[in-house]
Amino acid sequence: MKLADRIQHLGTETVFAVSAAATARAQQGYKVYPFHIGDIDLPTPPTIVAAQAKAIAEGKKGYCPPEGIRPLREALADDVGKERNLQYRAENVAIQPGGKPVIGKFLQTLMNPGDEVLCPSPGFPIYESQIEYFGGVCKHYRFVPTGSGFAVDFDYLKSLITPKTRFLIFNNCQNPTAAESDQAEVDALADLAIKHNLWVLSDEAYTELRYDGKKTCYLSAVPGMQERTVILYTFSKKFAMTGWRLGGAIGPEPLIKVMSQLNLNDESCTTQFVQWAGVEGLRNSDTLIYVKQMMGTLQQRRDVGYDLLNSISGIKCHKPENAFYLFPDVTDAMTCKGFTDVNAFATAALENASVSFATRKHFCRPLPGETRQYVRLSYSGISAENIREGLGQLKAWIES
Repeated sequence: MKLADRIQHLGTETVFAVSAAATARAQQGYKVYPFHIGDIDLPTPPTIVAAQAKAIAEGKKGYCPPEGIRPLREALADDVGKERNLQYRAENVAIQPGGKPVIGKFLQTLMNPGDEVLCPSPGFPIYESQIEYFGGVCKHYRFVPTGSGFAVDFDYLKSLITPKTRFLIFNNCQNPTAAESDQAEVDALADLAIKHNLWVLSDEAYTELRYDGKKTCYLSAVPGMQERTVILYTFSKKFAMTGWRLGGAIGPEPLIKVMSQLNLNDESCTTQFVQWAGVEGLRNSDTLIYVKQMMGTLQQRRDVGYDLLNSISGIKCHKPENAFYLFPDVTDAMTCKGFTDVNAFATAALENASVSFATRKHFCRPLPGETRQYVRLSYSGISAENIREGLGQLKAWIES
């Protein structure tokens, strides 16, 4: 069987291989402490669950417009616009079955083979996969550690730009580093995009998952950026709806029309009764009570994980104010245990401490000159008690 040539460029989320290894160890009778995948073990707000049940009972289970039901498009336009102090209408919204489809449809709508895309590394690996699958050229920009986390390396980013560069993918409150851009960094990115006439995909999956209450700086809100930016929105994280598969693309109307046409070709439409549940999530103020409770639980987990990681010899970790990832530097711990490969270190941690986590290598190709080694621990699917147990075992193994 001869597959299409483009299949060789299709990547994957290799963190799912970590999940398989963790499952295999659990099947051997071990208690595994799962930090490897960004799923959420907390319940979806009951207001949303009830809204879906009501929609099903009312027979809202058939086909609907490919761009999504109008009440959800209006609600999402209002919510996104209000948060960013921008004006959006339903015509600026195309509902999607999750956040991932926005990436591919954005690229299919605008990118030609050979076009270059500025893409973060470390970053969500599906960016890289989709860019290369559709014939683009992935130009990875990098981050540098700061006293409070990570920042974009602007000198390196600028060095990547050529006459073929047409796109910038930006993920504020970023996976896996939890890097968050301040206003100065957002303004600098906007200046770069405007100067070089770049389209921007702004992945904002985590921007509303904040702990300190400080407002996120939105790239789309900078003057001159709304008309060149597509926002990737997902209900998965904010509303603990990972398996529901509901998201949206918000951007200029002509582009959104084409993305809706791709919806019609790909999946006809997003599940109608799930969309009605999304309306309830955005419109019902009671839902925010549950979201606030969820954030309190995640914050407790973050604090426990942060404190314990920094108590382990050879590990250093900053405290993120967003999302649900910790991205510690484990270079010295690896040296202490005799490891030079971070994936081998992760495998040994699973075998010796039953702690499962992803590594920097799972988040796009490493860049030349990287000397420090990092791992990513997600605390969205593990209780505070199990974080204490698991990281206690990791500490005992590393310091033995």
